[in-house]
Amino acid sequence: MRIAFYAPFKPLGHPHPSGDLVIAGGLYDHLRKRGHDVRVVSTLRSRWIFWKPWNILRAVLEKKRITRQLSGEAVDLWLTYHTYYKAPDLIGPDVCSSLRLPYVIFQGSYASRVSRSTLTRPGFVLNRKALLAADLVLTNRRDDLVNLQRLLPPERLGYLPPGIDPSRFIRDNDARRRMRRQWRAGGQPVIVTAAMFRADVKTRGLIKVIESCGRLLQQGHAFLLVIAGNGRERRRLASLAAKLLGDRVIFTGRIDRDRMFELYSGGDLFVFPGINESLGMVYLEAQSCGLPVVAYDNGGIPEVVDAGRTGLLTEPFDDRGFDQAVIRLLTGREEREQMGVRAAAHIRRRHDLERNYALLEQLLLEAVRRRKDRSESR
Repeated sequence: MRIAFYAPFKPLGHPHPSGDLVIAGGLYDHLRKRGHDVRVVSTLRSRWIFWKPWNILRAVLEKKRITRQLSGEAVDLWLTYHTYYKAPDLIGPDVCSSLRLPYVIFQGSYASRVSRSTLTRPGFVLNRKALLAADLVLTNRRDDLVNLQRLLPPERLGYLPPGIDPSRFIRDNDARRRMRRQWRAGGQPVIVTAAMFRADVKTRGLIKVIESCGRLLQQGHAFLLVIAGNGRERRRLASLAAKLLGDRVIFTGRIDRDRMFELYSGGDLFVFPGINESLGMVYLEAQSCGLPVVAYDNGGIPEVVDAGRTGLLTEPFDDRGFDQAVIRLLTGREEREQMGVRAAAHIRRRHDLERNYALLEQLLLEAVRRRKDRSESR
C-alpha cells in the first residue's frame, strides 16, 4: 500500500520523547518494514491549534498543498495517528474527501465532557468532525473504544492491544550484574522508576515514589531506588530525594530507549504510580524484562498490567495502599520473582507489537478494498 501518514499531536522526529512518539514511530516503522510505502505528508503540529490563528492558516495552506501533491502522487489510504480534542486532525478529512481516499485513524479519542468548556469545545468540535469522517477508527484503549461507540457504529471501530517489540526488552543477566556493580547495590533489592522530569503528572508521580520510599526507609526497609530520566524538574526531585533517602537513591539521567533493558535488568521491581496515565510504555517495557509493577489502578495502566498476576495496582492517591504494595514485593522475593516471570510471558502473549500490527495491516487493506468496491459500484 501507498500510505499518507500524519501525526497531528506530535510529528515523527519531535525532540521531546514520549509514549505517543514511541507508538507513532513503531507504527510507521512496522508498515515500512512490511514493504508499504509510508509517506509523512505533514509535520504541522495541531496542539491547541484553535487558539493559534496563525497555525489555522498554516493548516488551510497545508490542505491545499497536500491535495495538489497527492493528486499527482496517488496513495491508497490516509492514516492519522492520534486525533483528540487537544490536537484534532484538521487536514486528513478534507484531503480524503477531495481525493476520495479511505481515511483511517489509529488511536482516536472521544470525550463529550470537554464540549462543556469554552477552552476545549473548539477542539471537541474539530475532533468530532475528523472521527465522523473516518472509514475506520482504531484504538489501543478499552475506555476509548467505549466512548467511541457512542459516536460511531461497530463496523467502523476496532481495538488493538498496545504493544512493544519484546525482543528489544529482555532480562539480560550480564547487564544485571554490570548495573548492580555500578550502583553498588549489593544484595539489597532495587526499585526502578523512569519518567521525563516535566512539570506535570510525570514529576508528581516521581515525587510520590520518592515520598513512598522515604516512608519505607523510616520503617527500616532496605533497598536502593534508581530513577531514570531528565528534565527541568531534576533539581527539585534530587533535592527531595537527598532529603528523604540520602545515599539510597541514584539518578541515572536520560537513557536511550535502546539501552533501557539494561536499567530494567538491574532492578527487581518497577514502581511508578502513573497519574492519569493514558497508557505508559514503561510498564510494557519493564514487564517484558521480567519486572513486576506497582502503579495506580487508573487510566490505561490496567490495559497493560494484569493486576494481581504481573503487578499490583492500588487506588489512586492512597499512600498507605501504595506503600503496602511496594513493601509486599520488596520483602516477598518469591512472589516478586514469580510475578516477574508471568510479566515477561504476559507481554509476549498479549502485547507483542508484531502480532498486533499484523491485524492492523489486515484492517487497513480491508479499508482500501471497501472504498474501492464503493467507487466501482457508482
